[in-house]
Amino acid sequence: MIDKKNPKTIKNERRDKKLRVPVLPIEETEIKSKAQDAGLPVAEYLRNLGLGYQVPSVIDNRKVDALLKINADLGRLGGLIKLWLTNDKRTKLIGKSQLHLTLDSIRNTQSTMLDVIMKLKK
Repeated sequence: MIDKKNPKTIKNERRDKKLRVPVLPIEETEIKSKAQDAGLPVAEYLRNLGLGYQVPSVIDNRKVDALLKINADLGRLGGLIKLWLTNDKRTKLIGKSQLHLTLDSIRNTQSTMLDVIMKLKK
């Protein structure tokens, strides 16, 4: 029996058996696309699915990285506003117009983050 937790346990065995699965052209395109999204060759992708293994998605990882970068931007902008609100001597030259620009930047960044989250949900 195959170890479901670790599909790589059979490293030294040669895979010489082939299974033929007839598919429609549109199904072929979708399967190839999903395999590419997972960062796997089609054969490995289908084998993992057929054996019930979790197929990791490379795209999900990229989107999470994008969200982390956006979150860091929001943190930096929040820190600037906090400095301004405490009347720190380093922020004496920053006027209300600059604060409003910073707030607009935060709103835009939040909007970008929401877009990425919605794409991740799909």
